[in-house]
Amino acid sequence: MKTKVFENAAAALFDLRDGISVMSGGFGLCGIPENSIQEIRRQGIRNIHAISNNIGNSGRGLAWLLKQKQICSATCSYVGGNPDLEQQMLAGEIDVTLVPQGTFSERIRAAGMGIRGFYTPAGYGTLVAEGKEAREFDLPCILELPLVADFAIIKAEKGDPFGNLWFKETARNFSPLMAMAGKITVVEVEQLVELGEIEPENVHLPGVFVQRIYQGVDYENVIEIPVLAED
Repeated sequence: MKTKVFENAAAALFDLRDGISVMSGGFGLCGIPENSIQEIRRQGIRNIHAISNNIGNSGRGLAWLLKQKQICSATCSYVGGNPDLEQQMLAGEIDVTLVPQGTFSERIRAAGMGIRGFYTPAGYGTLVAEGKEAREFDLPCILELPLVADFAIIKAEKGDPFGNLWFKETARNFSPLMAMAGKITVVEVEQLVELGEIEPENVHLPGVFVQRIYQGVDYENVIEIPVLAED
């Protein structure tokens, strides 16, 4: 079997190019693929279409790419806490498509499952529905299409050489779905373990959806808003 294991982010992301679409996992700064994002930043590729819940936050994550004007368009569901995206939106420097969060995740799941579209009442009668087919069920609904990306970059707590993954707590948000929806899925892990070390019942994502995997380094794992219990 051809190995899926790469030495580092640079080796795993050797074929990036201008104009690609990139799905990036995580929620806020939780579970973001820090090493892969920094490698995209280092390579300086341009005109990226980013698909991520919030396109970075607090100046970190995908905001590193925003600061270098590497992202030309974005599909996301939440822009709060991201002044870099806000500034570029107001200046007309980036094209942003806002999608209701449930619809956002379902569009990604649909791509991974081979579903060609689905109807949802979310967004009917609003700007979200403009240009979309509408149909009456028990409620009026609009047709939403799947979201696919050239690359999906995600982070897991543990992974094995085949690409079987285990995610820690809420870092699991979006990442398994995006791994299924990316044409090429590149995974960085905090622990690259031996095949079989992740018990089958604990595999959150089977390796069949992963094309490349590498051991990440130097994680910040930033906490966005620390909340401490009172003494």
